[in-house]
Amino acid sequence: MTLGQGKIWYDGKFVDWNNATTHVLSHVIHYGSSVFESMRCYKTKKGSAIFRVADHVDRLFDSAKIYRMPLPFSPDELCQAILETVRVNKLEECYVRPFAFRGYGNMGVNPLSNPVHVAIAAWDWGKYLGDEALEKGASAKVSSWNKSAPNTIPSLAKAGGNYLNAQLAKMEAVQEGFDEAIVLDVFGYVCEGSAENIFIVRNGVIFTPPTSASILAGMTRHCVFVIAKDLSIRIEQHLLPREALYIADEIFFSGTAAEITPVTAVDKIPIGDGKRGPITTQIQKHFFGIVQGEIEDTHAWLTYI
Repeated sequence: MTLGQGKIWYDGKFVDWNNATTHVLSHVIHYGSSVFESMRCYKTKKGSAIFRVADHVDRLFDSAKIYRMPLPFSPDELCQAILETVRVNKLEECYVRPFAFRGYGNMGVNPLSNPVHVAIAAWDWGKYLGDEALEKGASAKVSSWNKSAPNTIPSLAKAGGNYLNAQLAKMEAVQEGFDEAIVLDVFGYVCEGSAENIFIVRNGVIFTPPTSASILAGMTRHCVFVIAKDLSIRIEQHLLPREALYIADEIFFSGTAAEITPVTAVDKIPIGDGKRGPITTQIQKHFFGIVQGEIEDTHAWLTYI
């Protein structure tokens, strides 16, 4: 199934894809008042399974709470609706997008009287930065756009309006011939990719920015910590200066869309020997081994359809 086909779960009912619409004067269109999640359903040897569905739904509720957006469904109801959306669309492997948004009502910055709608869509989506990037790596540039300062936009919320900044960074990178952007925080420290968390490997240790560095606390990011511990690889959270990117032995992105993708050049400077490094390879292979059902899911990350 591709975009434009199938069914979308919309406020508790399944509707045809093309009928899942909202009014042009909905608050979300003018003010970016939405929160969302992204998760993948993987085809495993035991059947199709969604990756960390309950954790993603919990974060959706956290994001909604930060933006004072009461959701009219319980976490359990949304988890079941996500599973049913994949079933109804007969998808063995797909990308799933649950989201909530402020609808039609008052036109003004104050959204409190506007209704909150919830929807879930699922569709086929391949590797975010391309199949080749998983092995050969992606190129990145340090963006001229910084992330928002603390106490301006809540970075721990996965909100639609937050991604205007990400769009600027991504478009700049793509139009200059790079695969992805790396964004610095307001103090000039390494933050994240346009839609991914970032990890640097130096002398056998994995380093990543802390959640206080205006990053989203990614689900796949957390998996990297767990997998590193399982593999006895040291991992630490630190503020990282820009130049740490250039002298890293390895760099990789993590995220639902990007999964585990190596970065082999930053600002046209080769990272390490310019190819996927050994620690990135270990993390990547272990991650894919779990989500594809080839390694035992000891952390209960998979929920089978």
